[in-house]
Amino acid sequence: MVTDLSQLGDLSLNLAHNLIEIRQRRNLTQNELAKLVDLPRSTIANIESGKGNPSLQNLAKLSSALHTPIDQLLSPIEAICVLTKAVDTPVQTRVQGQVKIFKLLQENITHMEIDRIEIQTGFTMKGSPHLPGTKEYFHCIQGEFIVKIAGVEYSLVKGDTLGFPGQSHHSYINTGKSTAVGLSVVVPAPLSVF
Repeated sequence: MVTDLSQLGDLSLNLAHNLIEIRQRRNLTQNELAKLVDLPRSTIANIESGKGNPSLQNLAKLSSALHTPIDQLLSPIEAICVLTKAVDTPVQTRVQGQVKIFKLLQENITHMEIDRIEIQTGFTMKGSPHLPGTKEYFHCIQGEFIVKIAGVEYSLVKGDTLGFPGQSHHSYINTGKSTAVGLSVVVPAPLSVF
């Protein structure tokens, strides 16, 4: 709740900053956004100037068209950023503690995962096949991996990245002499990618 009237000016500046950022990130001109929201371009320009005072109805239109909650449109950029300290990062263990999976994605995004995987030397982790239409990228940060995809082996060393259909059976094998560290990114993708 705004208890200090001076904060109202900040809301206009926050809205201007956030609206410009979202519009540019989506490669929209002011005209295109105005058509999407069903408002005059001059209204969008006025809001983006930081001097506008849009009605609640216009805020709701922007929120709906951009699929962005009103409170996020009005929030300072610092409030939108989320820092997760290393000690607070969720960690799963497998293979009697010889494999650690650090869950790096802070939001719950359907069919998407970002994990840092650490495997002790000589151990294997079987990956879980993902839904059809997903793609997985595995990047070797440290050590050596054999990544086995549907029976085919790919050798990765530091800096290598392997992309493969996420629905394939796969496993990660540490073939080096020290802990191997990799980054796994699973993203939804159209089936036509492969």
